[in-house]
Amino acid sequence: MSSSSTATAMSTPCRDHEDEIEWEMRPGGMLVQKRNEKDGVLPLLNVRLRILYGVLRYEISVNSQATFGEVKKVLTGKTGLQIGDQKIIYKEKERGNCEYLDRCGVKDRSKLILMEDPSSIERRYIEMCKNTRIQNAYRAISDVSIEVDKLVEQVSAIEKSILNKVKVPEIQITTLIEMLMRQAIKLDNISTEGDVSAQKYLQ
Repeated sequence: MSSSSTATAMSTPCRDHEDEIEWEMRPGGMLVQKRNEKDGVLPLLNVRLRILYGVLRYEISVNSQATFGEVKKVLTGKTGLQIGDQKIIYKEKERGNCEYLDRCGVKDRSKLILMEDPSSIERRYIEMCKNTRIQNAYRAISDVSIEVDKLVEQVSAIEKSILNKVKVPEIQITTLIEMLMRQAIKLDNISTEGDVSAQKYLQ
């Protein structure tokens, strides 16, 4: 099959292969199949669609001449999934945003399967791991800060004693220094990024 015929076949998922699809821009900015005069003027009827999303079930009402992209807009409000994260399967085939419901045979009470794009699941997982790392870093820095504040009280007490010419045992000073160094090492070993790095630097 030549490259031109392959391109035509790929661009006409809902029509006979001998018809070529023309495109038009809808007011919302979505590029869709252009309807021509031979399609006729059909009444704008609403159809009820049954949406299967895992164990969840939804029923929505849309215009019979809507696109699958417009269906996804409605489902965004229902599921929280963004349009780019959605995949709609009808008659065992994934449907593109620009395809019309009626041209693909969708009727009242038709069943559509909604799936989350695997790449969006991966992105969300990566983001969740990142947030967990950030929270753990903040918590670790906070723990160090609490311990340092306790040691600062001891440092102040030693300084006061020295100012009052009260002899401070050397072991007390060296122990305090060692404890401060331990907290400095803990702080240095905390892996940080972004705003957490600034918080670590301040500490």
